[in-house]
Amino acid sequence: MLTLWYDAPAGDWESQALPIGNGMLGAMIFGRVGVEAIQFNEKTLWTGGPHDFGNWRQPRPGAIAEIQDQINARVRVSPAEVAAALGQPKAGYGSYQSFGELILTMPAGPVTDYRRALDIADAIATVEYTVDGVRHRREHFVSHPHRVIVVNLSADQPGQVTFTAAVRLPANRTATSTAANGRITTAGALTDNGLRFEGQVQILAEGGTRTDSADGKITVTAADRATILIAAGTDYSDVYPEYRGPAPGPRVTADLDRAAVIPYPQLWEAHRRDHRGLFDRVRLDLGQRMPDRPTDQVLAAYQGADPALEELFFQYGRYLLIASSRDGDVLPANLQGVWNAYEMAPWSGDYHTNINIQMNYWLADPANLGDTTGPFFAFVEALRAPGARTAREMFDSPGWVVHNETNPFGFTGVHDWPTAFWFPEAAAWLAHHFYDHYRFTLDKGFLRDRAYPVMREVARFWLAELIVDPRDGTLVVSPSYSPEHGDFSAGAAMSQQIVWDLFTAVTEAAAELGDEPFGAEVAAALQRLDPGTRIGSWGQLQEWKTDGDDPADHHRHTSQLFGLHPGRQISPASTPDLARAAEVTLRARGDGGTGWSKAWKINFWARLLDGDHAHLMLSEQLRTSTLANLWDTHPPFQIDGNFGATAGIIEMLLQSHGDEVHILPALPSAWPSGSVTGLRARGDLTVDIAWSAGVAHEVAVTAGHGGPITLRCAAWAAGVRLTGAVRDGERVTFTARPGTRYLLTPG
Repeated sequence: MLTLWYDAPAGDWESQALPIGNGMLGAMIFGRVGVEAIQFNEKTLWTGGPHDFGNWRQPRPGAIAEIQDQINARVRVSPAEVAAALGQPKAGYGSYQSFGELILTMPAGPVTDYRRALDIADAIATVEYTVDGVRHRREHFVSHPHRVIVVNLSADQPGQVTFTAAVRLPANRTATSTAANGRITTAGALTDNGLRFEGQVQILAEGGTRTDSADGKITVTAADRATILIAAGTDYSDVYPEYRGPAPGPRVTADLDRAAVIPYPQLWEAHRRDHRGLFDRVRLDLGQRMPDRPTDQVLAAYQGADPALEELFFQYGRYLLIASSRDGDVLPANLQGVWNAYEMAPWSGDYHTNINIQMNYWLADPANLGDTTGPFFAFVEALRAPGARTAREMFDSPGWVVHNETNPFGFTGVHDWPTAFWFPEAAAWLAHHFYDHYRFTLDKGFLRDRAYPVMREVARFWLAELIVDPRDGTLVVSPSYSPEHGDFSAGAAMSQQIVWDLFTAVTEAAAELGDEPFGAEVAAALQRLDPGTRIGSWGQLQEWKTDGDDPADHHRHTSQLFGLHPGRQISPASTPDLARAAEVTLRARGDGGTGWSKAWKINFWARLLDGDHAHLMLSEQLRTSTLANLWDTHPPFQIDGNFGATAGIIEMLLQSHGDEVHILPALPSAWPSGSVTGLRARGDLTVDIAWSAGVAHEVAVTAGHGGPITLRCAAWAAGVRLTGAVRDGERVTFTARPGTRYLLTPG
């Protein structure tokens, strides 16, 4: 079973409580007896903004050109010097907020047979325990179909459900709380920015009595069962520049009224069907089952190889994405998904665009969750208007731009943290996801109407902003910074590789859509672009254009390998020399780092076709960067590491970033036998694989579109069974028909 379970209540929000969510609403389950506090979130409740978009508050004519001149003269310029010239203190940025806590005060006594669990296949958290011979059970889920948090309390004897419910809010807001007709209504506004919010809690009891109190509390006494529904909302809107919409009250009331008339079993079944419709698309079996021990004990005993725990960790990443990003959401998954207990979240709980929000969505398409990407794409599209203003005001350029981090209020400019304030390549990295989604789906309408407009405008910005490097005449990014590491320079590897990726994608998309003049302009710039792939004096892929890498440097960022992953510029098949240099760099950087950086290294090593080293990085992440509730920790908790690890496991089993679909490209020896179904490959393909003794013995490919397909699998080197296929060593090519499933076996 795909279940996390524990034999004691959670004492700590970050490391022990269990997350549930429906994209917009999230809740954390502690499972306490006596007084339970169900902490919950609504994803649009933020302090800060709008009206401070990070643009320079006073014009700075020539400021960027001056830094470029300094870089040309001195080669390297310190982050502090660049921040003094181009940065400014952050103001009005804000933070993601906890909405509040539902406090349930219940009779307590000596507890036996305690169990707290999260079934990620059904997306339900349960708490069970016995007090005075009565078995109590609490069930918790967040319904996407009905837009409510659901808590159901029951017991194995009638008349044993008694509790008082109240809502507790943080102090940084005004609020009123009333209780009437079994409903607690809490409404007010954040002190910081006046953002209006409303939360409503409906209590439906079967049997017993219910008392509504003037102080906003509701007491249920001696009921047989009770169902609690929570709905919440704000007046946030993702429309620039006001970012405000209608008052939340009517919408929250409507959501709760609709859910309140539906019997609990129907609420549960609708939620279960909805979740499993996404979750069950991919099944992974690595040949073992979780032992009947609490998950924290299994994790503590992990020494580097436990296929059952690794399988659970893989599916947990998929569960968390479903729980924190669904079509129709206003905002994408942030640094903590949809969960946060604080008034000031770590790093504001925001959207860091120098890898973190991108890593959140690496798994979406390959893990057959492409329909969770809607909030991400909508968010990026909403950045275009403020980003165009930043491009005009800071760069005097067309197109649009966003820097190192952003929030829901269009912050596309800069702040003044020297090592993490300047990253105009971020918009191009965001655009990468649009084109990659097209490559997975072959949805030409998406390419034409959504992806290409975003990509084209970012390309316009870079056509205007690239400068000629006086050292060799190539086009380079300047000032250029390798995220959070080193000095500013011209043409750092990551900057160049991101622009190479953008220009390559735009050239391909322009040809597909018939935008020949612009495609030709971008292709010409691509020919002049420094690709950012120099091999240095000790065989490494250089981080900067000048050879200044330290082989003893173990920094957590390995940004110079963007072209290896998530890019497609470097691979063992097409650029073996660059792949070897990437491996030299990775070995020098070492296997340490924070949780998310270890997750990235899983993907790097998988792209280098080294499954055992990829698995080593997975084991390092589980051993040293994973909390008891299986959340990834930087520290503190950052959800991108969970998502990156799931993406990395897929890269070990299936790759399609090049011109072929590679089956089991980096299978580790720790997984000698297993199977996976439902993975997605670029080209609108769904792939099932079964293997034993480290060799694939059955591969099934279902084509969504017709056309030629090239597959590669080591098991086919001596032959393959598929009518009409042409084999060349490990590679098999055939023409697929839409909707047809093809079964390939060695022989």
